[in-house]
Amino acid sequence: MTGTATGQLTAKDFTTDQEVRWCPGCGDYAILKCVQRTLPELGVRRENTVFVSGIGCAARFPYYMSTYGFHTIHGRAPAIATGIKLANPDLDVWIVTGDGDALSIGGNHLIHVLRRNVDVQILLFNNEIYGLTKGQYSPTSRRGTRSPSTPKGSVENPISAAALALGAGGRFVARTVDTHQKRMPQILKRAYEHRGASLVEILQNCNVFNDKVFSHITDKSVAVERQLHLEHGKPLLYGADDSHGLRVTPGKFELEAVTIGENGITQDDILIHDETNRTLASLLAVMEPPALPVALGVIYCDPAPTYGDGVKQQEEVADGEASIESLLRGGDRTWTVMG
Repeated sequence: MTGTATGQLTAKDFTTDQEVRWCPGCGDYAILKCVQRTLPELGVRRENTVFVSGIGCAARFPYYMSTYGFHTIHGRAPAIATGIKLANPDLDVWIVTGDGDALSIGGNHLIHVLRRNVDVQILLFNNEIYGLTKGQYSPTSRRGTRSPSTPKGSVENPISAAALALGAGGRFVARTVDTHQKRMPQILKRAYEHRGASLVEILQNCNVFNDKVFSHITDKSVAVERQLHLEHGKPLLYGADDSHGLRVTPGKFELEAVTIGENGITQDDILIHDETNRTLASLLAVMEPPALPVALGVIYCDPAPTYGDGVKQQEEVADGEASIESLLRGGDRTWTVMG
């Protein structure tokens, strides 16, 4: 017997008896608690929910969710999740992955689940490091990152998960922070309600191998000046008392941070967030301090027919066609296999 007297499930109903085995202080704990707390609010059923993971610290997630789950192989969670969703479209399928799992060995699979628009929710934990294998640099690590595999500092440019998702044709791209326990549930709800592939990048702290990597945007002393919380239809304002905003630089198609009241700037000069505008989303996705704030919230949302919709339509058409047996044996499609 689960749930309350009214049958409403609670966070406890989505919690397993497994010992949670992440390093003390890891940001994964906060994400786990947030998901367990949010699912009952969505009204989902445990027997209708599946979590699929690859390899890495984040991949332990299915063990801690009292739902169905698959702990799969490195980078291949999107492929397996696609099969699950096609086999049973009524299931709610969540992919849990890390920046290494999703963007290195799994980069190709991530691209294709996004471009196909498979109806799954993708939670990408980004700590800019390989945590499970003891601190090597990852595809999102910044230039100069020192690690066991780059002792003199990385010479590679990092991948932007949000920009990659947009470039792959993703129809829902959002970003949040592991410690934003009030904002993250709203983003998870939006991702769940979206029909199609939803990617949520979660900036997450690895306090053992990459501690405070996001402190330049999350520390209380700088957060208000370096975080832009997006709301559809609202001006792109940030800073104390919304004193700063974004506009398009005159004569150039690029974003510029301006201060309200300086040089004749008013709120009328500030861009309005349109989450259906892919061009604007592409600019927001790659913003970095100190020149610009980090965009948090729903960066892009523009629904389109899902992969499952297309497969279903083909199946309906195929119902009236000849059987596989007759097609194989018909006319010039017959062949002889010689031993």
